[in-house]
Amino acid sequence: MKTMKTPFKQMLAAVPSDIQQEVDLEFAISNRIHELMVQRGLTKLEFAQALGKRPSEVTKWLSGQHNFTIRTLSALSEFFGESLVRVC
Repeated sequence: MKTMKTPFKQMLAAVPSDIQQEVDLEFAISNRIHELMVQRGLTKLEFAQALGKRPSEVTKWLSGQHNFTIRTLSALSEFFGESLVRVC
């Protein structure tokens, strides 16, 4: 069995804070999209079809590792009827 020589917390501490923030935002957005899909009873396929997208693109959105454009965020906000991102 392989073991890690560097503890996870130590590795995480080495990640720059701006990258940690980016990852946190990516996951927060994908989680919100998923919540809204569930609230509306939409499957990935139904959601993709409603937006004219491929299901594989929706899968990327929900992975938490997609770099959303402002255009995509605007389109998703319009679709759901609420903003996915709030700027203070």
